[in-house]
Amino acid sequence: MPELQFKFSRQRRWMFSLLSIYVLGWGFTSYQTIFLGLVFGTSLSLFNLWLMVRKMKQFDESVSQGRKVRSLGSFSRFATAALAVVVSMRYPEQLNLISVVIGLMTSYIVIMIDFFMHSLQIHK
Repeated sequence: MPELQFKFSRQRRWMFSLLSIYVLGWGFTSYQTIFLGLVFGTSLSLFNLWLMVRKMKQFDESVSQGRKVRSLGSFSRFATAALAVVVSMRYPEQLNLISVVIGLMTSYIVIMIDFFMHSLQIHK
């Protein structure tokens, strides 16, 4: 499990870097609804990533102790995504719906990029 924590910390750094770029874009450009949507979606995506890592740790502990495993928490991640869409539809003048959805997908994109970069470093 230490490898999972290492990957999560690396992916979390990527997410915080993207969030800082989005905040700068929100503050210094005229596309504030787009960047605020990206900030909102990416923040919830980071929360979903944290939930997934936490559930994976619980899953690992349950399997190693021989207990029954319930789930990996897909419902809570879906509920977070639904909340993001509802909030962005409620406040369309502040949040761009498409950028919120793109922000929600950010953690999965970061996971894929991190995987490919790490696998390229191993094969060198």
